[in-house]
Amino acid sequence: MVLCLTVILFLTLHLLPGMKSSKVNLINNGYEGIVIAINPSVPEDEKLIQNIKEMVNEASTYLFHATKRRVYFRNVSILIPMTWKSKSEYLMPKQESYDQADVIVANPYLKYGDDPYTLQYGRCGEKGQYIHFTPNFLLTNNLPIYGSRGRVFVHEWAHLRWGIFDENNGDQPFYISRRNTIEATRCSTHITGTNVVFKKCQGGSCITRPCRRDSQTGLYEAECTFIPEKSQTAKESIMFMQSLHSVTEFCTEKTHNTEAPNLQNKMCNGKSTWDVIMNSADFQNTSPMTEMNPPTRPTFSLLRSKQRVVCLVLDKSGSMSSEDRLFRMNQAAELFLIQIIEKGSLVGMVTFDSVAEIRNHLTKITDDNVYKNITANLPQEADGGTSICRGLKAGFQAIIQSNQSTSGSEIILLTDGEDNEIHLCIEEVKQSGVIIHTIALGPSAAKELETLSDITGGHRFYANKDINGLTNAFSRISSRSGSITQQTVQLESKALAITGKKWVNGTVPVDSTIGNDTFFVVTWTIKKPEVLLQDPKGKKYKTSDFKEDKLNIGSARLRIPGTAETGTWTYSLLNNHASSQMLTVTVTTRARSPTTPPVTAAAHMSQYTAHYPSPVIVYAQVSQGFLPVLGISVIAFIETEDGHQVTLELWDNGAGADTVKNDGIYSRYFTDYRGNGRYSLKVLAQARNNTARLSLRQPHNKALYVPGYIENGKIILNPPRPEVKDDLAKAEIEDFSRVTSGGSFTVSGAPPPGNHPSVLPPNKIIDLEAKFKEDHIQLSWTAPGNVLDKGKANSYIIRISKSFLHLQEDFDNATLVNTSSVKPKEAGSVENFEFKPEPFRIENGTNFYIAVQAINEASLTSEVSNIAQAIKFIPVPEDSVPALGTKISAISLAIFGLAMILSIF
Repeated sequence: MVLCLTVILFLTLHLLPGMKSSKVNLINNGYEGIVIAINPSVPEDEKLIQNIKEMVNEASTYLFHATKRRVYFRNVSILIPMTWKSKSEYLMPKQESYDQADVIVANPYLKYGDDPYTLQYGRCGEKGQYIHFTPNFLLTNNLPIYGSRGRVFVHEWAHLRWGIFDENNGDQPFYISRRNTIEATRCSTHITGTNVVFKKCQGGSCITRPCRRDSQTGLYEAECTFIPEKSQTAKESIMFMQSLHSVTEFCTEKTHNTEAPNLQNKMCNGKSTWDVIMNSADFQNTSPMTEMNPPTRPTFSLLRSKQRVVCLVLDKSGSMSSEDRLFRMNQAAELFLIQIIEKGSLVGMVTFDSVAEIRNHLTKITDDNVYKNITANLPQEADGGTSICRGLKAGFQAIIQSNQSTSGSEIILLTDGEDNEIHLCIEEVKQSGVIIHTIALGPSAAKELETLSDITGGHRFYANKDINGLTNAFSRISSRSGSITQQTVQLESKALAITGKKWVNGTVPVDSTIGNDTFFVVTWTIKKPEVLLQDPKGKKYKTSDFKEDKLNIGSARLRIPGTAETGTWTYSLLNNHASSQMLTVTVTTRARSPTTPPVTAAAHMSQYTAHYPSPVIVYAQVSQGFLPVLGISVIAFIETEDGHQVTLELWDNGAGADTVKNDGIYSRYFTDYRGNGRYSLKVLAQARNNTARLSLRQPHNKALYVPGYIENGKIILNPPRPEVKDDLAKAEIEDFSRVTSGGSFTVSGAPPPGNHPSVLPPNKIIDLEAKFKEDHIQLSWTAPGNVLDKGKANSYIIRISKSFLHLQEDFDNATLVNTSSVKPKEAGSVENFEFKPEPFRIENGTNFYIAVQAINEASLTSEVSNIAQAIKFIPVPEDSVPALGTKISAISLAIFGLAMILSIF
């Protein structure tokens, strides 16, 4: 039974696509469709494009040999921002955009380093989100620190494309091996070097000493550094230190270091990087080529982002008259036109039933009068059938007749109707180059609808009973250019069922990163409510300040003049009708400054499709610029097709569904299926009571910053890594609130709502830690649930061995620890357990390995946890361990590169 469940989980989590809409394809051994996008804030520099080309050219050959002549880069598009001057060689993009790019070139927020990294938070073998290079990395000679840029690109590509992880560990740079030697965390162990502490560096020399062992852990002290030999014979591994000249391969099953406490072993159950790569979809049907070098050099297309072009294609068929759908559509479309679409964009509108009509050709959004000209044409009556293809074709015409290309233009397609003829225009959609965002309204919307967004790289949404669902969907379709000033930030999205003549109150925090173009919008279903709004300084706005348009769509809005005051805004609504009615409050704003990015939240599911009983994972990324935001509350709201809403608290605790603790990615398994069909996701991220802080730690999944090398018996140091100042290391940020739609996903094979027996085990424990306290071993881990990370387990199985391999390969026959005193806690809680390792004899240097399984009430057993190590270490006075290799006391020092001023701004 457990075997079957493991297979189900593996298939679900590893083989189905994630939510990032990459256009990369592998065709006849060559990667095509790679997009490298430059952020609009990066100054124009021709050298940047030249260096990107050189990097990809070198990477293609290195990749070809690293994959044993299997793959190379065939063509790459470089997306140039509108902020750069136009040139004749720049082409128009199709569906390429900054927010969907595979590689982004952008300055870091707070200048504390240029480490290339990949945003990657999925399971082993799952694709990452994007690679981030800074302009400084691409324009500066970093050869001694990271190796050549081409090699770095291959390292990051392996993260992005094949879902493998780094083989070093900055948090645990050393470990004690099964041979009872202290080793640097690396792969392979054939990489040689020395371990030293730098006591004093002055003038042309450094004084070093051998590393001492920590009296608690038996490992080297925190200041100990591994310095590799410049000259190596080992060929692996690219995921440890691609900068070494000899390194040209990934670690294989033969060379893989299963003991190293790194993310690769943790996330991939001890599998080598090459094993994971060979199991990827790319390599299932790809054979080695006969050529000794890539058959061609990569070709490059230079694309320049264009002015945003959006055409609304709105359903006004007969079914839109039910459940106030036309009414709700018009409210949301008006909000999009007035509050979301950025100024300077071109906007058109088409309505359709069984036929289509162009209501507005493309019009440039310049002022409020333009909005009114478009909103005045929103449909007032619903009748007729549903022809989505006719609606789309009219959308194409609205764009083309305004002398614009459909390539790179966007269509927002909203429909509630059934239509089994979408397949008739799929080819035309593909050829158009348009990006289609689909919004399915209600349970009967055409089943093929999402095919249109999937093939064009658009968003997909579903709205049904949640009255704010449409507003949230339209709010999410913001600028794709990467410009922070063009992004809309949603602060509030609340639906309130209020009985007659009753008041309701609420608060909205406005933090100092936002405040421009701020709107408070109230909608109602029967009668306009009384509205009172007060800013943090006490200024009051009343009902008459909230302006209605002439469309009679139950909507009124207040635009805050200038920049909204920072602090807590308070609102009160009175339902002044005798009957109960539904009121909604929506607040949107934009960044306060073009140089200070606002805190943002982005959410998505791990996949578009789920098949019961396999779980999906909810992800929410909360960040300011590229820095993670920690210590906040993140709640997911998932609406099923029948209108039932599931509330799920997301965690950034490095356990269960969450890959890495404190990386600003909040995650949780979702298993509460209630029937088949479309499900929608909305996320609310809130910082209250001054608990939020920025993390300035270096990101995971990055190219290793090499401190220096040993060459001819001398340590040649690189410039030191820029240090994060203590006062910034845990930079506090103000209270804030963010709302975002995470789009939709489709469920199949699920039983109807009701109580169904659990068919999933507790989640695997991935953060087990062990240490000696006198003659006892203390364990700690994050509690799993009864079903994955929900509820609480029934009991634990803990086993111990003196052999790492024995525990890894034959867990069931290792020595059992008595756990009768352990009462499992709720999922997400910290578990602590202490025991005496009987019947083993304990002496100085005794090394134990421990692992845990959890059992739920249905007697389903989790996978075996990560293997924790506990060492009995009794320090000898002035105990020290010689460094590996040559012992060096006074070492001449050389520093590569330019002089640097290292500080944080």
